[in-house]
Amino acid sequence: MKMKRSLMLLISLCFAASLALSGCGSDNKSAGETGGGSSGTEPKTEEAQKAEPFELTLRHTQVGQDKEKRFAILQDVVKKTEGEIEGLTFKLDGVESDVNRKEKLRGEMAAGNPPDIFDLFGSPDSKVYAKEGKLLDLTPIIEELGIKDKFSSLEPFTYEGKVYGLPIGGSGEGFFYNKEYYDKKGWAPPKTFAELEEQLAAIKADGKVPMAAASKAGWVPLMLTNHLWSRYAGPDITNKFATGEAKWNDPNMVKAFAKHKEWVDKGYFKKGELGFEYAEYTTQFTSGEAILMYDGTWKSSVFKQGESGEGMIGKVGFFNLPPVDGGVGDQTALMRDVNNGYGFSSAVAKDPRKLEAVKAFIKNLFNEEMQIRGLVEDGVLPAMKLDASVLESSITDDLMKQIVDVLNSAQSSFPAFDSLVQADVTTEISNIQIQKLIGNQTTPEKMGEALQKAQEEANSLEE
Repeated sequence: MKMKRSLMLLISLCFAASLALSGCGSDNKSAGETGGGSSGTEPKTEEAQKAEPFELTLRHTQVGQDKEKRFAILQDVVKKTEGEIEGLTFKLDGVESDVNRKEKLRGEMAAGNPPDIFDLFGSPDSKVYAKEGKLLDLTPIIEELGIKDKFSSLEPFTYEGKVYGLPIGGSGEGFFYNKEYYDKKGWAPPKTFAELEEQLAAIKADGKVPMAAASKAGWVPLMLTNHLWSRYAGPDITNKFATGEAKWNDPNMVKAFAKHKEWVDKGYFKKGELGFEYAEYTTQFTSGEAILMYDGTWKSSVFKQGESGEGMIGKVGFFNLPPVDGGVGDQTALMRDVNNGYGFSSAVAKDPRKLEAVKAFIKNLFNEEMQIRGLVEDGVLPAMKLDASVLESSITDDLMKQIVDVLNSAQSSFPAFDSLVQADVTTEISNIQIQKLIGNQTTPEKMGEALQKAQEEANSLEE
């Protein structure tokens, strides 16, 4: 349709040009006044072209009940942007996060037809797509909008000094716990690893599920596994896999895999976890069936009025994984990153109207107001630098205050493993090895060997 309009416009311009030529020397009269009449096909004015409808496709991952607040924020941004850009309509496409990242977006990038705007994982995805020329260079746009230096970090979305995506929020990971149950037991959050294991055993003896579990998607249990190996083998070891400086079958890595399997074997996770989706993970905790839930700080959003966990408002706490005796490196470290955000198709640069709309979308989404809304309404930590007093006055619920205290007490942090290793390695551990370990189809040693083999193959492809 776009090609047809362009052809008609070209024909109109050519016809108008021929009339102008035939009318030369006629005292500047129009072709119509010299007996030619009106052609009935006049070139569209600039105003008419601006009013002509056009569409931007927007792939988001704000699907499901637990992301309703996040989706509402996105809808407000979409509505505001449509009101500012004449003729613009957004076509929203909601896809589950893992499916978007590992299936749909990869396929669309390979075919050269990604959406105009899409949920984008920073490292390593944005760098891979930027290298292939599939992402819009946002550097001049964020400079023009005056927000280039407003982000806490753009490193995950930066390739060869240029910015190809923008983080929408930050996150950390740790244990949510049932404060009501802990209070009845007279417990405080565990300070040592041994104390945590004593609590897990006691919860199990009570006939309760110690930890929620939903491992149909491998990334869910791997949040905890990643933290375990960062305790046993050091928070910086994952940085060294892709360089060959460290190995997945390192004895301390194997200890971490063995600890996860030990907890599975002792029945510390919900039975049948390989068949449960992520949504069921939350339900196990909010129903009181499971006493602990290891998850990202974004999960705090469900413990708000009108959300699935509103019955637990004031009854939920948060703590970091305690230090491991003999563990390597900083034993307070936890996962923190700003790796989730939005990217834009490089094809947008070819269409001035789409480019204008993208600038408006960025302006309306990446600002202090929306960052505060994300924090207050959805529990998403800011990805942009905010005044400390504004931040402090915005945090009103006790759970978020406790989360911030836990994050601030950590002396260091590490990014999630899938931001540091190649996609094939992530697939091997997320789609195969962790499920095999949980399902008793492999051993910690064999898991380490299989992952190291996948890592070496991935590294060789980059040499």
